[in-house]
Amino acid sequence: MAEPAYTVASDSETTGEEKTYTLPEIAIGIDIGTSQCSIAVWNGSRVELLKNTRNQKIMRSYVTFKDDIPSGGVSSQLSHEGELLSGATVFNMKRLIGRVDTDPVVHASKNLPFLVQTLDIGVRPFIAALVNNMWRSTTPEEVLAIFLVELRALAEAQLKRPIRNVVLTIPVSFSRFQLTRIERACAMAGLHVLRLMPEPTAVALLYAQHQQQASHENMGSGSEKIALIFNMGAGYCDVAVTATAGGVSQIKALARSTIGGEDLLQNMMRHLLPDSENIFKSHGVKEIESMALLRVATQDAIHRLSSDNNVQVDVDLGNGVKISKVVDREEFEEVNRSVFEKCESLIIQCLQDARVEVEDVNDVIIVGGCSYIPRVKNLVTNICKVKELYKGMNPLEAAVCGAAVEGAVASGINDPFGNLDLLTIQATPLAIGIRADGNNFVPVIPRNTTMPARKELVFTTVHDNQTEALILVYEGEGNKAEENHLLGYFKIMGIPAAPKGVPEINVCMDIDAANVLRVLAGVVMPGSRQPAVPVMEVRMPTVEDGHGWCAEALNRNYGATLDLVTIQKKA
Repeated sequence: MAEPAYTVASDSETTGEEKTYTLPEIAIGIDIGTSQCSIAVWNGSRVELLKNTRNQKIMRSYVTFKDDIPSGGVSSQLSHEGELLSGATVFNMKRLIGRVDTDPVVHASKNLPFLVQTLDIGVRPFIAALVNNMWRSTTPEEVLAIFLVELRALAEAQLKRPIRNVVLTIPVSFSRFQLTRIERACAMAGLHVLRLMPEPTAVALLYAQHQQQASHENMGSGSEKIALIFNMGAGYCDVAVTATAGGVSQIKALARSTIGGEDLLQNMMRHLLPDSENIFKSHGVKEIESMALLRVATQDAIHRLSSDNNVQVDVDLGNGVKISKVVDREEFEEVNRSVFEKCESLIIQCLQDARVEVEDVNDVIIVGGCSYIPRVKNLVTNICKVKELYKGMNPLEAAVCGAAVEGAVASGINDPFGNLDLLTIQATPLAIGIRADGNNFVPVIPRNTTMPARKELVFTTVHDNQTEALILVYEGEGNKAEENHLLGYFKIMGIPAAPKGVPEINVCMDIDAANVLRVLAGVVMPGSRQPAVPVMEVRMPTVEDGHGWCAEALNRNYGATLDLVTIQKKA
């Protein structure tokens, strides 16, 4: 049976020519950033970014609810920047997806020109757009699904075939709960997720392909190269250290934070208008308009400061509030000193976790929308002690290109030139463990463990004649259980009555190559090789929306007996 053919409209589409390739079903790569999105596909010999009807490769990540049918930034075009900030347009959903209303990131989003309300009880925040002077509620999943539908339609129109499979880039800091929300948004858009790929991992795969191609051209096998990847977009900042040789890229360490360009923007807005949070607190129509004007003016100033040493900011916010100020680059950097210091600490932490000295780094790669900010470039080059950055990839396109390459690899595409003979060995971005020893978080699989991984720890009972044990599984880096993400829980029953500390409760965690987490637990009594109770196996996460409510329910149901295990200390 002949393989199906498809057509890609190339950069030379103005000539009226089309390129046809015969390939099996292939996955597209999608990079949905906090503020921008893009889509790419392996066209048979290289990665090709697809353009929308306005000839744009990089599109805005927003959805406008002005009409009965919401429209996103892929297919629609706003008449001016202020329309994006009129209250009818929702954006920055990548920052809000899968977060509860006690999250600091959610509270920071209350300064956006649409409605973000919280009850502060650990449930999903209320998000709404202003449509005809009425609030129209939505969810981050719905917003993401709307422009995923548009991206899918764009791909199907240009590839001239149905599209189902996708490789999507994600921030390193996304919890497993957030990953399930991304998968749900994809399902709403009719897409099947082959891979959810951390953004620096996607860049690392593209880098590995570049090194392999260079090796083929030089007729050699290619020596191992160490690269540091710094990715900073509007919503997140990630750092990775990767070792690459022979098309294999191993992630040696990852570091992550929720800081990004949005923080730089909001810090400058508060600097230009110190009382802005109180002024815009009511979220009325006039307040939203004023917030929009300040946001647009501040964003423009930050962009201009990337090339100019100082800029003039003039904006009339209405109600007698006017701003007329000269802002220089040093002032901008001082206002955002804490953000840049966090960036520096992430790089240092990642190098330490990877056990790599700065002198051993061969290439330094900066990607993401903030890569054009001089202070960002300087801090990376200063810490890494390099004069020049890696110039082999476009900072705004690297992640989506890596996702497209992974889409081709995962789809089983055969490339006669060996451009797809690639493998990425990933690492766990967050530690996974259980609640034990009181309210402590005890990691079973540490952060930066090579995947696939299988680790086991032995726990025991805390009471004499204890016959049950509640296993609560968390993900994160906090020392206390509540500082981490609750993934799920289950109860072991039928433990033989014995003095406390005698039964061995074996908790095993297994992460496969597809990043699927399974938790196994069994009980063994001393002197016996047979399990005292059948081994339980649970796939995580099991917790749905509102893990704040889940924690409350656990406390109500189990009370003081919530913590029923402790690390077993061998004599």
